[in-house]
Amino acid sequence: MSGDPAGASGRGVGERSGGRDGRGRGSGAGVPSDGYGRNSGEGAVGWSGAVGGGPDGAGAGAVVGGLPGRGAGAQGTAAAAPAVDAPRPPGNLRARLTSFVGREGDIEAIRGDLAAARLVTLLGPGGAGKTRLSQEAAETVRYAAPDGVWLAELAPVDDPDAVPEAVLTAVGARETVLYGAGAEAMRAAGAERHDDPVERLAEHCGRRRMLIVLDNCEHVVEAAARLVEELLERCPELTVLATSREPLGVPGELLRPVEPLPEPVALRLLADRGAAARPGFRVGEDPEACAEICRRLDGLPLAVELAAARLRMLTPRQIADRLDDRFRLLTSGSRTVLPRQQTLRAVVDWSWDLLDEEEREVLRRLSVFAGGCDLAAAEAVCGPAALEALGSLVDKSLVVAAPSGDGGMRYRLLETVAEYAGERLDETGRRPETERAHLTYYRELARTTDPLLRGPGQLAAIELLEREYENLRTALRHAVAERDEQEGLCLILSLAWYWQMRDARIEARNWCVEVMALGPDPFTAPARRAEPVWQRCTDVPPPLSGELLAEARRGVHLAHLACMDTELEAWESPQAKEKLRTITEVYRPGLPQNCRTPGILWFYAVMLTGSVDRLPGILDASVDTCRATPGMEWELAATLQMRANLLANRSDWAGDAQRDAGESLEIYRRIGDLWGTAEALSARGEAHERIGEYAAAAADYEAAMERAERLGARAQMAVLGARLGSALLEAGETERGEQLLREVIERKDGSGNEAMPAARMFLAGRLAMTGRIQEAREQLRLLREEFRIAHFIVFDAFILGSEAFVEAADGHYEQSLDKARQALQRAGDPLSEAIAPHMRPLYLALAAIGLAGANGGSRARDAARCIGTAQTLLPAGHVATSLECEVYALAERLARASLGDEAYESAHAEGGGLSAEEAAALV
Repeated sequence: MSGDPAGASGRGVGERSGGRDGRGRGSGAGVPSDGYGRNSGEGAVGWSGAVGGGPDGAGAGAVVGGLPGRGAGAQGTAAAAPAVDAPRPPGNLRARLTSFVGREGDIEAIRGDLAAARLVTLLGPGGAGKTRLSQEAAETVRYAAPDGVWLAELAPVDDPDAVPEAVLTAVGARETVLYGAGAEAMRAAGAERHDDPVERLAEHCGRRRMLIVLDNCEHVVEAAARLVEELLERCPELTVLATSREPLGVPGELLRPVEPLPEPVALRLLADRGAAARPGFRVGEDPEACAEICRRLDGLPLAVELAAARLRMLTPRQIADRLDDRFRLLTSGSRTVLPRQQTLRAVVDWSWDLLDEEEREVLRRLSVFAGGCDLAAAEAVCGPAALEALGSLVDKSLVVAAPSGDGGMRYRLLETVAEYAGERLDETGRRPETERAHLTYYRELARTTDPLLRGPGQLAAIELLEREYENLRTALRHAVAERDEQEGLCLILSLAWYWQMRDARIEARNWCVEVMALGPDPFTAPARRAEPVWQRCTDVPPPLSGELLAEARRGVHLAHLACMDTELEAWESPQAKEKLRTITEVYRPGLPQNCRTPGILWFYAVMLTGSVDRLPGILDASVDTCRATPGMEWELAATLQMRANLLANRSDWAGDAQRDAGESLEIYRRIGDLWGTAEALSARGEAHERIGEYAAAAADYEAAMERAERLGARAQMAVLGARLGSALLEAGETERGEQLLREVIERKDGSGNEAMPAARMFLAGRLAMTGRIQEAREQLRLLREEFRIAHFIVFDAFILGSEAFVEAADGHYEQSLDKARQALQRAGDPLSEAIAPHMRPLYLALAAIGLAGANGGSRARDAARCIGTAQTLLPAGHVATSLECEVYALAERLARASLGDEAYESAHAEGGGLSAEEAAALV
């Protein structure tokens, strides 16, 4: 076709079709060239937003070659603002009947895309809001398209061959004539076209500067792609904005994924549509339930709108609680939309119907994953067709693909798609075999990753387990549901050290309880002595047999013991105490399995049963076994570190503690274990503290914190922070030390409970020593309130001692004496003496303050005796902390003031000859 393009000189192709109002609303019938009955060449608005000037609209600010940013004279994306009094461009975009919530950033991005490419495709799953977004974005560039923005809705088109005709109708070009042409020219033009809608479209679009919005292409994607490619090649000024659940695959196509709404925007949408359904509704009625609705519906606008419609009869909590049956719940869509948009199930049915059987099978099997999966997992569970099918499912917006951070891609299903695919899997009867494949894959992943947690691959191994943790939990659920003890044992033992490193003791306890119930208790009387087990129970996959199976069962019970601080009440029962005694009888010192986790936890059973005198010998035997056994280097480092921690409790053993901690540190560093390095540094820091080397201790704690931070070990960081704060207080850096303790107490990441008690006690002591009594008392009140096992004998002893000191510092001597009596009773427990051998002498001195200060000092002589006993009982070379010094000094000052120096010295000497029990009887 010859002649000037429309929108240039005012002469050229015009069109005539349908009604004469030209506004393109209603059926999408054709319109005159500019939508207002005028030829589009008259004052046409150029792509840049300026009024067109010379031929082809190439006046000031005009852009050549499509939307803003393409061709010479491009003016960026400032194309949306019309010139003053500019005529409204033609088009058939309809007025929207509801508000448009959020997506401002998306619209701006699409405007930029349209400036950079002639075909932009909005990709997303059903219900993501692609249609609405495309229309809102098109509206913003309406004045940048002088020949109009035209919406062609392909959803009603069943026959791919009808796609060109549908687009032809939408742009109002079903009948095109040449104004000013003779009959012969018209006949020639008609004969040349042969009534081909593609030809007529190409002729109509010609060199018009227009935007076609091609909506819902997925079910006719090949036909849509052929048409778009043809038009773009033949119509250089044409731009297409398509929406689809898969790419069109046309050269030059720019893909713009339409992501689900982020939670704040989804909540705004729920609030808006909810208020329309039930006037007066506010998200603030139940913010937690509303957030759960938006999150579980993946932020899909259509799903959120369907949920909002249910607010006419249900509360947000009722809706949230019924989302496991979402396809029956969310069925109240608009009557005027297409049937496939009226219910949530219909939305997904539409996508399902477009899949071939291979794609459906892979999608069904993907539903067993939790939190997504990588390609290897998909292939293991879904079969060899996974690779090709995954690509197709990603293209069709049924699988979300994103980089996993380890150089690969991760694939996941939106929750709605996963539930739908799960129902389809159930229909086939193949769920058991699919879940078994999933269980086998993730059991092996856990089993083979566990050794990597102890060496240079530690960080990568932690990241892998974190990434796959929901799948690992799902695998454990499968094992428990199938009552498969062997699989459960393997998974527990493979994850035990990871749980320890991540301070996931409640999680570990719960899973241990589930798996322990699947088999016999190996620690029931009469005890069966364990034989040496030289390999890890996870060195080979299930099934296990013989002593290896027996040790695996024992290992899970010991892993459960490691979580006892989460349920100390349960361990106070006679049955639990009998079990602890049996554990001590099953093992003997030096067995190889007791050098590893969780077998090493036998040590704690011995300690908890009061056999404190056995502890050094047990650790000595374990160190000897590790040294004599090839391949137990990590175990040697761990055992040395444990022995250092035990030795650091006594000043006279502190030198040996430093030696063990130093060797452990050297091994951990050599094998590249950050966690172990931090633990060894911490053990060495404790040894430094015990002999008063506080600056050196602080340096070790800081170095340990740096390693823990690199690992993301928040609980370890908190514990180290409390120890560092205490060391800094003793080293004279009181302001920084106090600040660190407050930071540990105020941690909000869920990891502070283990460190919080020590931090509150350290801080309370500092506050009481500096006259801030009320705040000190409040810290201890909060400790009692928040610390779930404050009543356990050792912790109760520490807290009672702190409370006694605060009362003494405040001059409340009777109350201080009462607390000190209780603390003394608990300090005599063997476990207390093992953990803190200086505790009992200190509490005798605390009691002395009460004895000397109460009742006018009438019992000052007993106070002096208690002080004498306390100082005699201190371990050799003991270095007192500043708080201990304050306690002893205050007790002596009060006793001397009541007795006089001579009587005090006499009573003090008497106390030096008393036993701890005899002195405690004086209190």
